[in-house]
Amino acid sequence: MPLPFLTADRAFEAADDVALPFDDRDRWRRPYRPGPWRVGAAALLLLLASYVLFAAVIIALTGTPSSAGVVFGIALVVISASLRLLRMGVWVSAQGVRHVAFFATRTAPWERVVAVRTTQQPVRWLGLPRTVQGQALVLVRSDRPAEDLAPLMTTHNADFLGRPDAFDRAADTVEAWGSENGRG
Repeated sequence: MPLPFLTADRAFEAADDVALPFDDRDRWRRPYRPGPWRVGAAALLLLLASYVLFAAVIIALTGTPSSAGVVFGIALVVISASLRLLRMGVWVSAQGVRHVAFFATRTAPWERVVAVRTTQQPVRWLGLPRTVQGQALVLVRSDRPAEDLAPLMTTHNADFLGRPDAFDRAADTVEAWGSENGRG
């Protein structure tokens, strides 16, 4: 079963000289692959879900169906959490830029985007409260003050920790989408 959200399109990596290598620009795409920290955390959650599913089968065979259903529901929550974790990130299309977080998704149409730029600033390390100096891709919108918006992606998040070249390629691609489709 293919998981299109797990891998970035190969054309982003193959075509370094072309910033927007797609004919179908209306399809939402992630311009980078998920990082090893994100994939590892999702794999651990799926491993936990397999044990919980196994427990649900054992409970269904030996216990009551209602208790097996509760444990099965817990397994489904863990599986959906791991899939949402893999889906998190920045997605681009001709309509705009979409920032998918764990609990929320924000979409900014290109018409409202003033600039997409990389800045040097304190960033959160793996989403934890600890901050370190790093780079962040910031989206400046015309309908919101710049200080209200969180960075789209940073050099120290789960996708780019220890991969500064991947961050540079992804930031350049998002900036190219912004300059091609919007004012930024």
